[in-house]
Amino acid sequence: MDLNDKIYMAGHRGLVGSAIVRQLEERGFTNLLVRAHKELDLTNQAAVQAFFSQEKPDYVILAAGKVGGIHANNTYPADFIYQNIMIAANVINSAYESKVKRLLFLGSTCIYPKAVKQPMREDALLTDVLEPTNEPYALAKIAGIKLCESYNRQHGTDFRSVMPTNLYGINDNFHPENSHVIPALMRRFHEAKVNNDAEVVVWGTGSAMREFLYVDDMAEASLFVLELDEQTYKDNTQPMLSHINVGTGKDTTIREVAETMKRVVGYQGKLTFDATKPDGATRKLIDVSRLSNMGWKYGIDLDDGLKKTYKWYIN
Repeated sequence: MDLNDKIYMAGHRGLVGSAIVRQLEERGFTNLLVRAHKELDLTNQAAVQAFFSQEKPDYVILAAGKVGGIHANNTYPADFIYQNIMIAANVINSAYESKVKRLLFLGSTCIYPKAVKQPMREDALLTDVLEPTNEPYALAKIAGIKLCESYNRQHGTDFRSVMPTNLYGINDNFHPENSHVIPALMRRFHEAKVNNDAEVVVWGTGSAMREFLYVDDMAEASLFVLELDEQTYKDNTQPMLSHINVGTGKDTTIREVAETMKRVVGYQGKLTFDATKPDGATRKLIDVSRLSNMGWKYGIDLDDGLKKTYKWYIN
């Protein structure tokens, strides 16, 4: 990409979008195009078409969408499937109509079946039923992948998709009910430290395994895939199996995450696990060999990532 190219970052205030904007600015890109939701409703087809027609971006990074944890997904399934499908359809179609050079769609590893073999490979997509709690969101993300592939096949576009593992970092959502495990634990340990609470109770046995990627690594990987030359990209993907997993390829137990968080936050009390509460899936790890073969690897480990995040959080 040329430093003067017009790059539309959809979802610039979110966890990933804000990290990508930071990275683009650090690299010297001067023509970034952003719109807040109140300025541009991406579920409104006419508004999206008018925006693309007027602005004519060269590149599009689509990280906008409705996101949340298990509680939010269970409570608002219609919102999750409708809003995310509409956003993907409107932005991808308008990108095609306005002849953008390249588009990058950001999904999620919840696209893979519930009973998928670990680590999860890209070719596990659509091989079995999805996890019921986030099925509407997952279906919307699968639709986004298939929109990109279908436009590529029919219209010769260059639309790409990346599927990140569990992300955390600066600008995460720390809502007490709707946040994911790392921000939820960080808030809980921090408040326990401030209030001098005797103990922090974590749901489950702590034995469940999860993979975590610091958001700045995700931003770097996203730009790596977006800028990858067409031949290398085609050599490592297939027209109807083109999405790329992004992660560390390593997982850790929730107990280890909680113990690391306790140390990073500086909480001195007791850490307890409530084994009467569910653990969730035993393991969730992705196969990152496709991206590794293209030449990208993560750079920030969990300990450093949590320190960076906590420093930002307390400020």
